[in-house]
Amino acid sequence: MGKRDILKNKYYLYLTEFFSGMAVMAVELGASRLLAPYFSSSQIVWTIIIGTIMIAMALGNIYGGRSADKNPNPDRMYFRIVIAAVWIAAIPVVGKYIILGISGVLILTVNQNFLIIAAFLACMVIFVYPLFLLGTVTPSLARYTVDSIDDSGKTVGTLGAFNTVGSIIGTFLPTFVTIPAVGTAVTFLIFSGILLLLGIVYFISRGTGRAACTAAAVVFVLCGIFGNNDSFAFWETDLTYEGESIYNYLQVREDENSVILSTNVLFGVQSVTMKDDSLTGMYYDYAMAAPFMAGTEEKESADVLILGMGTGTYARQCLRYFDNLNIEGVEIDEKITELAGEYFDLPGETEVTTYDGRTYLQAVDRKYDVIMVDAYQDITIPFQMSSVEFFTMVKEHLTDNGVMVVNMNMHSEKEGNINEYLADTIASVFPNVYTVDVTGSTNRELFASVSDEGIRSFIEDRAGGDAVGQGDELDSLMTEVAASLARYEGGANILTDDKAPVELLGMRMIDELIGDELGYYKQIFQEQGLTGLLESL
Repeated sequence: MGKRDILKNKYYLYLTEFFSGMAVMAVELGASRLLAPYFSSSQIVWTIIIGTIMIAMALGNIYGGRSADKNPNPDRMYFRIVIAAVWIAAIPVVGKYIILGISGVLILTVNQNFLIIAAFLACMVIFVYPLFLLGTVTPSLARYTVDSIDDSGKTVGTLGAFNTVGSIIGTFLPTFVTIPAVGTAVTFLIFSGILLLLGIVYFISRGTGRAACTAAAVVFVLCGIFGNNDSFAFWETDLTYEGESIYNYLQVREDENSVILSTNVLFGVQSVTMKDDSLTGMYYDYAMAAPFMAGTEEKESADVLILGMGTGTYARQCLRYFDNLNIEGVEIDEKITELAGEYFDLPGETEVTTYDGRTYLQAVDRKYDVIMVDAYQDITIPFQMSSVEFFTMVKEHLTDNGVMVVNMNMHSEKEGNINEYLADTIASVFPNVYTVDVTGSTNRELFASVSDEGIRSFIEDRAGGDAVGQGDELDSLMTEVAASLARYEGGANILTDDKAPVELLGMRMIDELIGDELGYYKQIFQEQGLTGLLESL
């Protein structure tokens, strides 16, 4: 039959180009969601994903062109598409195990750039081969569709247009439809299924490859059965909630004392609620000093803005200890706000706006007594909320005696660390900056104001033994915070909208934290090998 059956009018070739372009972009976006819970969704991770995919596509282009010239038989190309489809379908089944396996090996053997190396190797193992196969499609199609030199430009241009349109749809569809609606795993299965159907229809029309298509369909069904779940922390058996939003992987865990939200499998706590309404023992408690520094207890009414509302931990604590605060929250992830109402008892009177924090400040024209900046999470510090321009905007939205409190994670004493950059940047905007380290964690709280009166009064009152009158637990902590506050003198490490390498700085800090936490186990592994390590665990 040659290629004069389903391909006789070239439409099926154009459709092949369209759907392969769509699948490439969908897999790229799915890759970011698969890696984010383990390695964050930073620009560094995105760079690794894009880079490895471009490598795969380039190699595929070279091989596809040469293969089509040697043997211009479309069967070979469609067989590669079927293999790519099966591989992509298997990603939800084995991808998480590959990531953790690679991480487990590297975490014991690599001392620097752990996240970069682990993310790169995970991308290479999981995504390069299927995208290499899809990279062979375009040059192969050019060979099959061009009949003469006279119409080669028109034909190649049409192929490019179909590929581009498919890529556009493959970009928007996962982000706004499939991932929020059915999750990352099912998104992989959907686009894998499209590729598989493309290949099966071709081979059925040709009357060949039935055994291979049947085997591929069986594997796809098995992958659909065993990979159709959104559990990234598959070792957890008692999670209250696990799911995805447009922005985050979300995990709610509950015990007899608290309810906790995490947005990353490997890093920390995003929000927490204590069931007995006690203090959390975390940085939120230290940030309670800000309303006192701003003198809100002396006012009939005071306004607090929280940029990075989360599930409302700070808002709940402020409302518990102060009855005159009007609290406004900004949270970019609407799903987190929904979870706040469902699992974290977010007070009904608290207004939460779904928006980017900086964009929100640009949109409102009002001043606040306290602005809490809590949009920083592991290495995914949004650069636009770490610059001189951003903190200048915050300053303009504070009252004369207003106080900004910033939660800075990943504290380090090393020169040139991420917190030093943030503090230097803030000190270039605010004349009065104080910091305090949170006991038992890597967090550091920073308080900044234009007027020094409120912060000095807070320190002097507690030094003189004056209680805050808000309960023994908070009184004691505020005295401790006042005694530990240190005035910060700014340096030259300034972050701007034009230059803010926050992710590289954060990556460096994560490596240091991993090294500190796992030094003991690395030593055992080096001295006693895997057997000794397993025994110690």
